[in-house]
Amino acid sequence: MVSARSMVVGIGIAVFAASLAASTLQARAQAPERLGKVNFPTSCSPAVQAQFERAVALQHSFWFGEAIKAFNAVATADPSCGIAHWGAAVAWLGNPLAGPPVPRGITEGSAAVARAKAAGAKTQREQDYIAAIATFYADADKVDHKTRAVAYEKAMEALAQKYPNDREAAIFYALSLNATLNPNDKTYANQLKAAAILEKVYADQPEHPGVAHYLIHSYDFPPIAQKGLPAARRYASIAPSAPHAQHMPSHIFTRLGYWQDSIDSNRVSAEVAKAELRQSNLEAGSYNALHAMDYITYAALQLGKDKEARAVVDEIRGLNKVDSEQFAAAFAFAAIPARYALERRAWTEASDLPLHPQSLSWSKFPQAESINAFARGLGAARSGDAASAKKEVARLESLASALTAAKNAYWAEQAEIQKLAVNAWIARAAGRNDEALAVMRQAAEREDATEKHPVTPGAIQPAREMLAELLLETGKAAKALAEFEASQKTDPNRLHGLAGAARAAEAAGDKTKAKTYYTKLLELTKTADTERPEIVKAKAFVAAN
Repeated sequence: MVSARSMVVGIGIAVFAASLAASTLQARAQAPERLGKVNFPTSCSPAVQAQFERAVALQHSFWFGEAIKAFNAVATADPSCGIAHWGAAVAWLGNPLAGPPVPRGITEGSAAVARAKAAGAKTQREQDYIAAIATFYADADKVDHKTRAVAYEKAMEALAQKYPNDREAAIFYALSLNATLNPNDKTYANQLKAAAILEKVYADQPEHPGVAHYLIHSYDFPPIAQKGLPAARRYASIAPSAPHAQHMPSHIFTRLGYWQDSIDSNRVSAEVAKAELRQSNLEAGSYNALHAMDYITYAALQLGKDKEARAVVDEIRGLNKVDSEQFAAAFAFAAIPARYALERRAWTEASDLPLHPQSLSWSKFPQAESINAFARGLGAARSGDAASAKKEVARLESLASALTAAKNAYWAEQAEIQKLAVNAWIARAAGRNDEALAVMRQAAEREDATEKHPVTPGAIQPAREMLAELLLETGKAAKALAEFEASQKTDPNRLHGLAGAARAAEAAGDKTKAKTYYTKLLELTKTADTERPEIVKAKAFVAAN
């Protein structure tokens, strides 16, 4: 039951958010539109050139609906402008880093390619652009998404090589490299290749929205995240009119543990997206807003701002449908309440998390449903309900099989890692400590071999951090400390990472290191709105030492 005080806090946050949205929209309405600067010469009528480049700028900030409308408007104004239909076909892909387009995207994108070919193009360069995107849509009903994405990447590589002075070709090629990266490649070959291309363009076109945007994606990995900070600091100011430009910097902020920066970035993005949806009179949640809200929840929980996170949870529980059934929306619906329960160590609460909203086609998103199963299984195992935990393990096995059958290897592996983690805690609850540690170590090693997907700010619970917790629980403090410190390298400034390292150091008899970590924890949570047990413990230790 929600307390009166919690309700007041939640209302206060909601009022602030609404006020922020209103002021942001008012400022956007009053200020000239700013989407960054794009230079994409075409053979179309000079009268539509500026409109075309605006449409490309919208596309580079993943404002797909507006980009499609803008490209179609160009095609209407100049029916001979085949490259405008190319733009619509690219926009119908949606976010190429998140996975395959929705079925409608394939249908509409294929139709746009057909219109582009029918309209023709006055230059070979424009014909080559159209041919390149056609490779993605060709035989979409027969050839799997990954194969077609790689074919498109190769086509863009050839186009960029053929026209070495065409910056847009280079930029779209760099994006395609990020779309086809191998998540198990720890050399980050595709990402660094894309970044090298983009850095060269950035030097010449520092106001280009796509360059800053895709640099953030290219560097969105722990060992290289610091390289993305300049683009993260710049992107929102390059394209302040684009909601996604407000969100994207938080990818780098999250990697570096800059939690308040992430909250501030995503709060604007979420509220603008929701306000725009209200203006369209759609009584539904915004998938763009939901994506940003997941990032807000994750960051707020690391700062001990549980009431702020609870306000987000309450808001999504009030949503019964979404404007577009995108994977990002399904993921957020499952992840937000899971994070809220697990980060607060509310195990019983986690074990009973429903799939919400029921109206969502969850069968389309087994990788999102697996998050719910993982949270429920982990909560059950850690609260001593082995039978319920085993049911969720069986559910995870079923979801992993569905993902394997769908040739979604990345998310199938994530489901397998989640299953291992739950099994480890089941073993721990039964007193089989050696088995628990061996299984969790396997989960940690497999998770280390993969990378975070762009849709998520971070793991629902990092496996190596859980391994450290198991080691600490079983009396292996020194080994636990080493694992907590290893986890901090990939997931810096996590509240439980710092708290765990402090407890492990204390248990190992290293009071100096324990005080260092407890002090860092108190600095991290100095704006906390909830007195978590970890914060209480840190204050007591620092005061006594």
